[in-house]
Amino acid sequence: MRNFQDLVPLIAEQTTNSAGGLVTWRQSKKPAETFRDYDHANDNVSALYRENHEKQTVAHVLAQKKKYCRRDRPQKDMSVWQVLEILDSFVDDSDPDTHLSQIMHAMQSAEAARKDDQPRWLILTALIHDLGKLLSVMGEPQWTVVGDTFPVGCAFSDKVVYWDYFQTNPDSQVSAYQSKHGIYNPHCGLDEVHMSFGHDEYLYHIVKDYLPEEASYVIRFHSFYSCHTAGAYEWLMNDHDHTMMHWVKVFNQYDLYSKDEKVPDVQALRPYYEDLIAEFFPAKIKW
Repeated sequence: MRNFQDLVPLIAEQTTNSAGGLVTWRQSKKPAETFRDYDHANDNVSALYRENHEKQTVAHVLAQKKKYCRRDRPQKDMSVWQVLEILDSFVDDSDPDTHLSQIMHAMQSAEAARKDDQPRWLILTALIHDLGKLLSVMGEPQWTVVGDTFPVGCAFSDKVVYWDYFQTNPDSQVSAYQSKHGIYNPHCGLDEVHMSFGHDEYLYHIVKDYLPEEASYVIRFHSFYSCHTAGAYEWLMNDHDHTMMHWVKVFNQYDLYSKDEKVPDVQALRPYYEDLIAEFFPAKIKW
């Protein structure tokens, strides 16, 4: 497998010979610089981020984590594939790169990782990484489910997309939150940090007991673009985070650069992915 830095902006699309070796790579038809172009995003994207940045406060995050991240909350038993099918009708308003439903994005991401012969846990992670968006189907507004994530309880980094929208966030007036460390100790580790609440944190708590640690970490922090792409908030990370963040960066190429208007054949791919899901998950889990 090539080094991650060598892959960007390549989509991991490969042809293998009879021995399974890598033969060819080709670039995406869509130029890399056109991904995550928020300067030319539609009004729905900027409106969602305005509301997100105004309302993602420490109080909101703690309330949402109490509501959705405790084991004794009301839960529903569903299969992983069932949730994928539910999200076939859901389109993420924060994403400027695709208008396809979530099951299509899931398949595109997983197939890109599969073609690159990534570990099976990473292919599965690519398939399920956005299933926490089920929260929107359950009634939560998209501003507290989708979009880039960021720490609360400390100064908002200007590396966060639409950073200027934080000016109307009530936490911007709390003196204890205005330093780069805020309520946290230097290099405390991201496990100790309260991130803006969304599908990442919710899904992490749903699946962490079934997956390798690397997979759970990717799910929890894959939307933390200001960190894993722009290098912000390094002052909150510990050595473990730096080790795990490698896999977030590997995963990111499949999450971002696989987006295309070509629609995967879900039913043809379903048997492979149902077998992969069964390798890690029981028939139903609690959501």
